[in-house]
Amino acid sequence: MDAAAKKKSLDISLYKGAFGVLTTGFTQEFFTPFILFLGATARHVGILNGAINLFSSIIQLFSAEIAEKFKSRKKMVSVFIIVQLAALSVIVALTIAGRMHYWIFITLAVAFVAAGTFFQPAWASFLCDLVGESRRGEYFGWRSRNLGLLGVAGMITGGLILHHMEQKNLLYGFCLLFGLGLFARSLSFLSLQRMQEPPLTYNKEDVFSFLQFFLRLKKSNFAKFVIFVALMNFSVNLAAPYFAVLMLKDLKFNYLVYSMVTMVAPLALYLNIPRWGQHADKVGNLKVIKLTSRLLGLIPLFWIVNQSLFYLVGVEMFAGFLWAGFNLSSANFIYDAASPQKRTRCIAYFNVVNGSALACGALLGGWLVRYLPPLSGYKILSLFFISACLRLGVSWFLPQILKEVRNVDHVKSVDLFFSMIRLRPILSSDRNGLRNAQT
Repeated sequence: MDAAAKKKSLDISLYKGAFGVLTTGFTQEFFTPFILFLGATARHVGILNGAINLFSSIIQLFSAEIAEKFKSRKKMVSVFIIVQLAALSVIVALTIAGRMHYWIFITLAVAFVAAGTFFQPAWASFLCDLVGESRRGEYFGWRSRNLGLLGVAGMITGGLILHHMEQKNLLYGFCLLFGLGLFARSLSFLSLQRMQEPPLTYNKEDVFSFLQFFLRLKKSNFAKFVIFVALMNFSVNLAAPYFAVLMLKDLKFNYLVYSMVTMVAPLALYLNIPRWGQHADKVGNLKVIKLTSRLLGLIPLFWIVNQSLFYLVGVEMFAGFLWAGFNLSSANFIYDAASPQKRTRCIAYFNVVNGSALACGALLGGWLVRYLPPLSGYKILSLFFISACLRLGVSWFLPQILKEVRNVDHVKSVDLFFSMIRLRPILSSDRNGLRNAQT
């Protein structure tokens, strides 16, 4: 596949990604408010998030094999986008008809998200082959920022729609949101059909089972990395699904205020991702992961201190700044550690372990919150405290056993942080944006 064809496909991939993030902004970001609207409790929110992550992770065991049987990553992604369209169509139809029940919604939401998660390893491998290795950090940072800001716009639009419909018929507000998501997903599918896929040859020696992956835990740097990220996300998801419950049920935020607080973190994330990408290319992904994971342990503690609107906006802005570095560097660490032939399988196994950890965290959090004593008047804040302690423990100890997979500059974490906030630059040139991103 020549450079011109790669560039054209990379250009088209932006349209596919744009419609994809709009789909998420109109749908998944409002799954928790919708199930609460249907009469569900915090326990059902835990079941929804736990089931989504559990089923999404289990099916990842078969993702690499299915991709190989399709003999085309593009075909595999196309088929499972169709599954998503079918699930979302049923959600819209049942909601319009007024026949939606939260147990039915949980089932359809799991099918929708699991189908999207299932094709992600193949899609990531597909996209990674279109981008040169030397500029992945900067390119994916630039891409994530621009697409992510569009997703935030979708979230803001969704919040405004629900706020407007709250005084009229909230059910139709959710119908409109999910209908917009269905339309955006359809356009994403059509964009994908215009892309060309780089050739990829599968060899038997590149195949390894999930059991073989785990048996190499003591020797494999990648396997240790997977366990670290999984434990970190378990600690995070112990509390993450219940921020919405706290805001909507306990603090009595309306949908507009809820959307304002919710969108701040992804907005900060996408604005800061390109800069994190530039730094990660210089100092290494592992250095960024160590710094951000430790600071992320403080976020739930900030929520305990104060629950006023403007304070929480500031907290979520800082959280988004940190998640930008952690998420981007975690993904790029996998790209660096895995060869192209093994990349789909490595991403799939990473998602299996990580998704299982997310599911266990959400389910355990939903069970614990019923029995914990109130902290500052709310049981959920006690859950936040436990989450913070676990995050801090994981982030301070486990990264010490990991090794960077590239030759990078050695920089202290404090210098990296000050450079990120532009107080003490460590980059040889402070580049603004991504020049010639797709050449």
